[in-house]
Amino acid sequence: MKFQSANQFSHSQQDKIGLLLVNLGTPDAPTPKALRSYLREFLSDPRVVEIPRIIWLCILYLIILPLRAPKSAHAYASVWSDQGSPLMVNALAQRDAIHALMSERHGERVITALAMRYNKPSVSSVIQQLQDQGATKLVVLPLYPQYAASTVASVFDAVAADFAKRRWLPDLRFITHYHRDRGYQQAMAKRIRDYWETHGQAHLVLSFHGIPKRSLTLGDPYFCECHATGRLLAEELGLRKDQYTISFQSRFGKAEWLKPYTDETLKKMPSSGIKAVDVFCPGFSADCLETIEEIAIENRDYFLEAGGEQYRYIEALNDMPEHISALANIAEREMAGWLAEEINGKARQRYADEITQELAG
Repeated sequence: MKFQSANQFSHSQQDKIGLLLVNLGTPDAPTPKALRSYLREFLSDPRVVEIPRIIWLCILYLIILPLRAPKSAHAYASVWSDQGSPLMVNALAQRDAIHALMSERHGERVITALAMRYNKPSVSSVIQQLQDQGATKLVVLPLYPQYAASTVASVFDAVAADFAKRRWLPDLRFITHYHRDRGYQQAMAKRIRDYWETHGQAHLVLSFHGIPKRSLTLGDPYFCECHATGRLLAEELGLRKDQYTISFQSRFGKAEWLKPYTDETLKKMPSSGIKAVDVFCPGFSADCLETIEEIAIENRDYFLEAGGEQYRYIEALNDMPEHISALANIAEREMAGWLAEEINGKARQRYADEITQELAG
């Protein structure tokens, strides 16, 4: 096996800490061809679809890709901008903001980079870039507040696959979830409060991305972490149980997924007396197709057609300063010992310089 090496490595270079942010990924363009390529990689991941491989690959190549790619391309086209897909635009803004904050706090000691689990930039290519810049320590922060095997564990798989081919392995710290982090909770609460101060308050729907119910029965903690997120956020906002609803969106296929489903929940609400809703997605660190097209547009139509009168989507945290600060703080907790080594090293050097000057004098 040929192992990867740092192309620009020097044994004399200063050790640095790499902070690798990872999100799901996005197609290169809103076209059927680009969607087929993206969906092929995404839906071929055994973490994402846990059914026998031979059966699933037949379904994927013969049914899903030919039929789903054109529909997905149309959906992406409706939210695409001159800068690209919403997820990439927002994720790059997050990267740049966290990089600026880390540089302010730690100078060149911490290097912040962004990778996508599927498509580009790949996890492996970005790890290589970080090592080329001198990173001998690596903190991986998947931008999923709640742990799911289909998201967070898949990121770990990508890191592990890269490490299996790497000559020099960086020290690794991997963040599996942060749904209970106070900074994250406060950032969400501020986003919602600020919206309510301007537009007034309605019944709050907290919509999380769904996963198959089978994942829960097999031990995935995602469902529990979503409910914990909702409960803690409601406490932060001072909401009663009848003032908010937790639901799950984006189900796929015929299998049962986590309930209640967001679309069905919204369709039933007007008949139960809830005519106005504000929808927020705590599991999405950045706005993307699933929040902008599915929640802000498609589910809005369901609610209004069922008799609802007011439907509003509250945007994701994206690069709001409180969110950036929370993510940086989460990463710094994992770096604490490494950063202390730097501080102690500088202190020892200052002491040595003082002794040298004293002896010379």
